[in-house]
Amino acid sequence: MSANSYDTGRLNLPFVGISTFGKRPYIADWDRIEADIAILGAPFDFGTQFRAGARFGPRAVREASTLFSFGHAGAYDHEDDVTYLGQDVRMVDIGDADIVHTDTETSHANIEKGVRAILKAGALPVTIGGDHSINIPCIRAFDDQGPIHILQIDAHLDFVDIRHGVRHGHGNPMRRAAEKDYVTGITALGIRNVSSTTKEGYDAARSMGDDILSVRQVRKLGPDATAARIPKGARVYVTIDIDGFCPSIAPGTGTPSHGGFLYYEVLEILQNVANSHDIVGIDLVEVAPDYDRDGTTAILAAQVLLNFLGFIFHARKARA
Repeated sequence: MSANSYDTGRLNLPFVGISTFGKRPYIADWDRIEADIAILGAPFDFGTQFRAGARFGPRAVREASTLFSFGHAGAYDHEDDVTYLGQDVRMVDIGDADIVHTDTETSHANIEKGVRAILKAGALPVTIGGDHSINIPCIRAFDDQGPIHILQIDAHLDFVDIRHGVRHGHGNPMRRAAEKDYVTGITALGIRNVSSTTKEGYDAARSMGDDILSVRQVRKLGPDATAARIPKGARVYVTIDIDGFCPSIAPGTGTPSHGGFLYYEVLEILQNVANSHDIVGIDLVEVAPDYDRDGTTAILAAQVLLNFLGFIFHARKARA
């Protein structure tokens, strides 16, 4: 056997080439998206109340995702005995929404335009933020998609109504979502400790259909029972704030909160939900690489997204 018998073209190692998400094809024309999954960057962080820097999150997560891009034959999981994200799942990266500095409304409108283009193409929209306010335009884009339920993984409730005139900051997205008549409810997991939302905010959230569980409550329930709290048959949009994880494994975020989830706690919940519900959209927010001492936060974000996408499309295939 020759030394080159396994050569099938370029080796294309993770540190080579352009850092699209998972090193998948880049599609510049949003009217020509032909894919099952489309990645959109939302490098917007004007909604932050403390440490900015999440505008560089999409770039960092894309670069980290190349670590998992050894070819496109999929990823074999020996525990599940499944190859995830094989060649039958078409994933593309459509680049970033255009952000206009200091202009929240225009920037949000451009993010919404990107999500709408993905939905129009029949692909699953995956938006990488940016601060959590980018969820607001993402949810707006679903106004013609039928009812959705939101699964929120987060340290903070993000249910502020209006504070000093601010309606579209990163403390407001779940309140803005709950106001939509097509959002049937919110399951909020990981909410803990000192929070940016007052008791009145918690009362309002519960009255508007928010099911709120702390990390400790989720641990007592376990992943199966936690996922079972999402209404049966609901079409689920998942929003993941990286500060939902413990800062011991995800320090690179603007508002870290100790006592958060560990990797498998979140992954097993996501796998349960993917197996039992139709996932219609995803955003992952608040990765701020300037505080990410060794890149582990961005790697965690990329790993969670890629595994979750694998679960979603394996479950869709099994149901079909």
